[in-house]
Amino acid sequence: MSTSPRTQPKRIGFYAGTFDPVTTGHLDVIERAARLVDRLIIGVANNPAKNPLMPLAERVNCVEQALPPIVDRTGSEIVVVSFHSLLVDAVKNNGAHLIFRGLRVLTDFDYEIQMSGVNRKLDASIETVFLMASERTQFISSRLVKEIASYGGDISDFVTPYTQERLLARLKGRAAG
Repeated sequence: MSTSPRTQPKRIGFYAGTFDPVTTGHLDVIERAARLVDRLIIGVANNPAKNPLMPLAERVNCVEQALPPIVDRTGSEIVVVSFHSLLVDAVKNNGAHLIFRGLRVLTDFDYEIQMSGVNRKLDASIETVFLMASERTQFISSRLVKEIASYGGDISDFVTPYTQERLLARLKGRAAG
């Protein structure tokens, strides 16, 4: 009796954030997560409560602009979507079963473990995978990047040139307004 080989389902992961702005730390997690799945969806959250400096469409564009070198290195399919819903709903709506979260410091762990538990309670079929920030990026946060930029500091090691240009333009516009 012969059996036909079963087609393996695609492993689809979801990495979410506000990405205000997307940093080299985010990009490091994206690249590492992309190596673990066949398709990685980057979910840019529309969360007005976080009072983002950059509008949603601009944040999506900054992430998209940063992806080609990562796609070239990983060979994984990476797409960017925006969402305004519970994370588990965005994950399900995009056919994913894994949530990737980056951890930098102990305080991240405290928050993320709580969120993981809540997400698991909301949908037990979705698994959360934690990726520790690499040593070279563990100190980078979007909040600090915005603060450095607002005081005229050099942020070129923390964001892509395109994102730096967009962020500085936003800060300049806010200062003029």
